[in-house]
Amino acid sequence: MKLVFATNNQNKLSEIRSILSPEIEILSLKEINCKEKLPETNPTLQQNAIQKARFVFENYGFDCFADDTGLEIDELGGEPGVYSARYSGEHSNAKKNIDKVLTKLKGNDLRTASFRTVIALIIRGNEDVFEGVCSGNISKLEYGTNGFGYDPVFIPTGFEKTFAEMSMKEKSCISHRAKAVSKLVAFLNSYKS
Repeated sequence: MKLVFATNNQNKLSEIRSILSPEIEILSLKEINCKEKLPETNPTLQQNAIQKARFVFENYGFDCFADDTGLEIDELGGEPGVYSARYSGEHSNAKKNIDKVLTKLKGNDLRTASFRTVIALIIRGNEDVFEGVCSGNISKLEYGTNGFGYDPVFIPTGFEKTFAEMSMKEKSCISHRAKAVSKLVAFLNSYKS
């Protein structure tokens, strides 16, 4: 089975390829000559994931899936949420986004948060959605150099280290994306049979 993963994020692409079975060939946007920036104009993760998957399916004709992921911090009313990748503004990057989160939480001991991933899959025009959530806390400082995004400040529940202090294998067993992907894989396995 061949599926396009509708993302330009190479870190996400590598992580997904490491989780999925080798029977499922994952193509990147680059491999299908998709050079456009995918649309993300909706107020929810689910709507954005569906929008991106539909864009690839309708414009390139490939079965595909897309994800949208957000960090939801309870004390910030669910921020940064759907704006996680661009939380610090137009020229945002991971460091600036983390700095904004840590600044907003400064002096606050209530630091509970969840990472949420929503995957929208389109096969032969049929749409399905899968969600994964990983609960945890935001650390007061950055720790670790692995991973990407908010990984240096997210400590999953039951652990004493951030995602960025974990190996890819360790993170892939518990992460929000891994949980959503496991639902996707279960669906694809039942779909094939």
